[in-house]
Formats: sequence, structure tokens, C-alpha cells
Amino acid sequence: MNTIKLTIDNKSVEAAQGTTILDAAASVGINIPTLCHMKLHDMSIENRPGGCRVCVVEVDGRRNLAPACVTEVTEGMNIKTHSIRVINARRTVTELILSDHPFDCLVCAKSGNCELQALAQKLGIREIHYKGEQSHYREDTSPAIIREMDKCILCRRCEMMCNEVQTVGVLSAINRGFITVVSPAFEMNLDHSVCTYCGQCVAVCPTGALTEVDHTGAVIRALSDPNKTVIVQTAPAVRAALGEEFGLEPGSLVTGKMAAALRQLGFDYVFDTDFAADLTIMEEGTELLSRLNKHLQGDKSVKLPILTSCCPAWVKFFEHQFPDLIDIPSTARSPQQMFGAIAKNYFANNIQVDRENLVVVSIMPCLAKKYECARDEFAEKGNPDVDFAITTRELAQLIKLANIDFNALPEEEFDNPLGESTGAGVIFGTTGGVIEAAVRTAYELHTGKPLPKIDFEELRGMEGIRHATIDFNGLDLNIGIAHGLGNARKLLEDIRNGKSDFHAIEIMSCPGGCIGGGGQPYHHGDAEILKKRQEALYREDKSKPIRKSHENPYIKKIYEEFLGHPLSEISHHLLHTEYFDRSKK
Repeated sequence: MNTIKLTIDNKSVEAAQGTTILDAAASVGINIPTLCHMKLHDMSIENRPGGCRVCVVEVDGRRNLAPACVTEVTEGMNIKTHSIRVINARRTVTELILSDHPFDCLVCAKSGNCELQALAQKLGIREIHYKGEQSHYREDTSPAIIREMDKCILCRRCEMMCNEVQTVGVLSAINRGFITVVSPAFEMNLDHSVCTYCGQCVAVCPTGALTEVDHTGAVIRALSDPNKTVIVQTAPAVRAALGEEFGLEPGSLVTGKMAAALRQLGFDYVFDTDFAADLTIMEEGTELLSRLNKHLQGDKSVKLPILTSCCPAWVKFFEHQFPDLIDIPSTARSPQQMFGAIAKNYFANNIQVDRENLVVVSIMPCLAKKYECARDEFAEKGNPDVDFAITTRELAQLIKLANIDFNALPEEEFDNPLGESTGAGVIFGTTGGVIEAAVRTAYELHTGKPLPKIDFEELRGMEGIRHATIDFNGLDLNIGIAHGLGNARKLLEDIRNGKSDFHAIEIMSCPGGCIGGGGQPYHHGDAEILKKRQEALYREDKSKPIRKSHENPYIKKIYEEFLGHPLSEISHHLLHTEYFDRSKK
């Protein structure tokens, strides 16, 4: 690879051929502001539209200013990144963007996390010199995502995530000139489109144009109602990221502080979704073994590979785009919905509270969980199994609103019986974790022997598509893993075309799995942050006294007292679901 020598701000720089000015400058610690540019280091995908012109720099011998994100370095270049001419151009461009932008920063959901706001502050803009007509679009509210296109700056990041990374194909720029807008086709509502509500568009939006539907107000009202018993469950990925909202390093585990904060917020019982993850393994693992045994006995009607079903965005993806394969995924509900069903049909009876007066709140790293709560099949006579799902970011907002000194909180435990979990439940929050948890249990149930090892390193990693073969005491179990819907599409197309030899496949919608969910603290595509969150979950797994789902004593108890056995009639009713062909909707 050819090396190019150049000068940036009087610093000698060497860069590989094909490197952009932006990356060359970053390599020597020179920061050039951007808005439209975004690089997802863990996926080798880069958004380089060069449209906002915030990153312009001055290049000797070039008459016009060059956009650093799309201009490649050449031998002998001499570049000034912060000359007066450059600063004036950046201020002018930013003022022009602001001239067609609402000034409701005080009530904007992205205030404090808005990249446009930060840029204006950095450039010292206190006055907009350009006045004129402002564009105006209707607000679009779906079950999970709110689109306020008045705040859109046409950076096209959401379009790149939706089309190139997730391959969902919902968002694109339509119309021309002043009325250009990023929207679903024909400007239809998001809930009329094939949107999966994965929330990755929200995660990368630099302004408040795309935000989650905020359920914190509804949760506060429930907590204030003396007639309601309000319980909360916390997803595994939340504990590895929540601390970032309070200044802690990525990968800081805050499990005990989170439990303490939830009690101070007024929840009557503080439970753990990891309990329901263990329950999911019992149902999904048994389903896997049932299909596998029938397959080995020559039953041609058995559908393999079995696909995990914990992720509601992934479920909606295949319902829309692969309806011919809807009989392949496991029928097991997600841990969130299993928890809700158990809470309202088992725990409510135990504490003698009517179902209608028990409010179940979920703390999730995911926006699609808001949509999942609202699916009709997860309600009984109009009363949902899970009432509200709030994101990691929304929980942080509630804690700050209550003036809780999070970092000074003591470590507290979850309540029982729905708070006891194993290490297998914890690793549900990262790519590869669900299938590793399943293997730990399925191996012992299938062979009747203890695991020779408990850590399946071959199932771990951050590659978009991974495969491994696990020796089930003489039976080679072929396992596939994908995170990101674009990678899931590749595996599904192989299944559709008869090219897959997998017995089981784990799929998660978001980069890194739930640790990179659309409701997590913003990580801006930084792979190191995701890796640190992943490492935190594996640390908590190792610290658990019990690391296999089928050994959880409270899981054993609920089967003895209530469910009977995995795949029993009551288990099918409460813990399993069905899927729908949404391709024509």
C-alpha cells in the first residue's frame, strides 16, 4: 500500500493512499467537526455524503474549500483545518442550517445530546444572520419512534443505517429542493411501513429529528397511583451501559446501583429480566431439542434451522420480508413478554393483586420493545402483559429527575422470586449470548452429562456473521450467529435457497446485540464502547454462582408450582406466540 506524505496544520503526516483528509487529520489528533459523516468502525461501513460542508478545509493550490470527509489525501498536500477562512465558512454553513431549524431546544428530547447544538456552541454562534421561510412537516408518531422532520438536517445518516446496515429499506430522501425530506415512500406513516423499530436510525440521528416515544410520564403517573402495584424488570444489557449516563466508563457494571435507584424511584418490586431469560432458555432449548430429535429420527416435516425469537425488531423484519419462513423461528416469546405473562398470571396471584392493578414496567436497551408491548397477542382482554417499556436513556432521565446521586448509591439485590438469575441469563444482552446460554442447557438435557466446559469462546466475538460447531457428545451441532439485520438477511436468503446447513441460528437486530440497542446511551458507532459493554456482561456471568439456566432454583420452583414442564399446555399459552405474514400490510 502506497504511503502519502502531507502537512496538516504544520504537522507532518503519513497516510495510506485512499485515506480522507478527515481520517488523516484524526490520526494526528486534529479534530475536524462533521455533521453528515459517520463511520461505524465495527462494520467497516462509512457514511460519506459530503453534503453538510461543515468539515471543509483549506488546501494550498485549491481555489475552493475541500470537504474533508470525501477528499482523499495526495502527495505533498498542505492543509489548514482551522484558518479564518475555514472558520468563517463553517459558521456560515451552520447558520444556514440553523436558519431552517426550530428553536425549541429547551423542550427537545435531544437537548444536551444534539450534535448541531454542540457544533453551534463550539463555533460560538449567537446570532443567525440569515432569515427566510422555514420548511415545515407534519409530526409522525409510531408505537416506538417519533419523526419530527422540521429538525432534520438531511445528513442522511438514518438512511445509511436503514438501507445499508439494516437493509430494511424504509427511509430515503424524497422530493427536491426546499421540500426535500427523509421519509418512508410516499411520505407514509412509519407504522404503515416495513419499519422494524430497531431504533438504529434514532441512535445515529445528530438532532432531535428521530427520537423514541417517551413513556416516562406514564410511568411517573403509575408510580403516583396508590391503587397500583408497580413492578419493574431490567434487561441484561442495561446494567452494562447505564453508568455511562452518569460519567462512568463504558463497561462499568452498575447492577446493584441500578436496583437501588429503582427502589428509590418508588417501584414496589425490583425484578430482573434475566430471570425470564433463564425461562426462555428452558422453553426455547427444549423446543430446539424436540425439533433436533425429530429431525434425527427422519421426520422430514421438522423445520430447521430453528431461529431465536428474543428480538422484536428481528421478528417484525422476517414477518415483513421473509413471511415464507415464519414457521422456522422458535415460538418462544421474548424474555420481556415471558416476564410480563408470568408477572400478571402467577406473581399477581401470589401477592393477591388483580391483574388490572399490577403495572409491569420494562427497562430495555431497545425501542422495538415499546412496539412489542403493544402487539395484540401480548394482552388479555385489552390488558397488556407489559404496560410500559422505557429505554436505558429514559431510566437515566428519571433518575436525574428524582435527584438521585447514582454514583453514591449502595449495591442492592433484586427481589425474588422473579429476580434470581444465572450467568446464562446475563449474556442474553450480547451477540452470541442467547445461543451460548441455550447450548449450556441443551447439552446437559440432551446428553444427561455435565458440560466439559461452560464458556463457549467459539460463539463469542463481534464479527457480523459467525458460525461454530459444538460437539453434543458425538452429535455435531452447527450454529450460526448474526447481528445487524443486513447480516440476518444473508442467512435467511441462504435458508430460503436451501444453502444453509445450520441446526440453530441466533439473530439480533442491533450491532453487537442488545448492548448496541437503539435505546442505549449514544455510542456513535464506536466499536470499543460496544466491546467494553460486552466484556462487562461476560464478567457478570463469571461472577454468578449459577451459570446454567436449568439450575436456577426459582425456575425449577415455577415449573413445579405453576407451569408443569417446558412446552406444557400452560407454557404454550403463556410463554409462546405466533407470527404473521405482514408482507401485504
